[in-house]
Order: sequence, then C-alpha cells, then structure tokens
Amino acid sequence: MKKAVFLKLGILSLLISVSLISCKEEPKTETLQPELQPIEVVLDETPEYYLLRPEVEKAYGYSHAVKIGNSIKVSGAVSMDNEGNPTAVGDLEQQMKNCYADLEKILKHYGCTFDDVVVENVFTTNMPKFLEAAGYRTEIYKKQFPTGSWIGVKELAVPEFMIEIELEVHKQNKD
Repeated sequence: MKKAVFLKLGILSLLISVSLISCKEEPKTETLQPELQPIEVVLDETPEYYLLRPEVEKAYGYSHAVKIGNSIKVSGAVSMDNEGNPTAVGDLEQQMKNCYADLEKILKHYGCTFDDVVVENVFTTNMPKFLEAAGYRTEIYKKQFPTGSWIGVKELAVPEFMIEIELEVHKQNKD
C-alpha cells in the first residue's frame, strides 16, 4: 500500500513539474508580417473646384474639375465655345481635338499633363467615326495610355455634340 501511495505521489509530482515547466515556455507561433509599403500622406484634402467656362458651367449646374488630395476628376469635355455653343458641328475628329484642347487647359491649371491621366472615358454618338479618328490619341498620350472605356451612346447633352471625354488624374508629388 505504501508503494501505491509513493507511486501516486511520484506521478503527481511529475505531472506538477511538467505543468510548471510548460507554463513557463512561450508558445512558438510563426507570425507572418505583411510586406510594408510606403504610404503617401496627403495633407490637404479640401476639394478645389475649377470652372473652365464659369457662366456655362453655372448655367448647366456642374464644375469642370475637382481636385481632392492628389486626385483630380474632370467632367466630360465637349466641343463648345466660351458661350456654350457647339463647335465643329458634324466633324467628330475636330470635336475630339477640341475636347483634348480644353482638357489640356484643365490639366495645366493643376500643373499636370496627359502623362498624369489614369482614366479616360470616351462617350460618342458615332463609334465607327470615333474608331477612325482614335489614332489621334497617340499625339495626346506619348508615354502610355490610361485605363478607361469607349462607350457608344444614343445622345449627349446637346444634339450637335458627337463626343465627350472625361478624365481621372493622379497628380504625382514632385519634390
């Protein structure tokens, strides 16, 4: 009987010793750290609005562009004069060139070029004519083309408009 008590006490002390030892050990787990990427901090996120043709844009109820931080959204440019009248009526290629001329003015206002454009969406009432004239875009985008869509539509805001081009721009920090 004494042997059984000593055996039980021995097993009990062994279990207590093992428990104490295992409590002191740190669990070994492997933690994977995600690869750290530098974060660009934008200090001013107050929207900055730009009106290319203030009277026309106020009459139609839109701003031609808005900059928030390093992002600039540009409303669709159409072929119009400063009073809002359609220009190059019936000539899709010239209307496209007029759109890009206006877009360039907006980009310059923000210190950007077409190299800073990341999205270009083209809306046209005549996709076959646009496809014929689309090669002109190689004169606009010299480094690379932005992402975007070419969308055929039934009509634009004014019946004489055949094309409208909107942009999204990312202004790089130039230190």
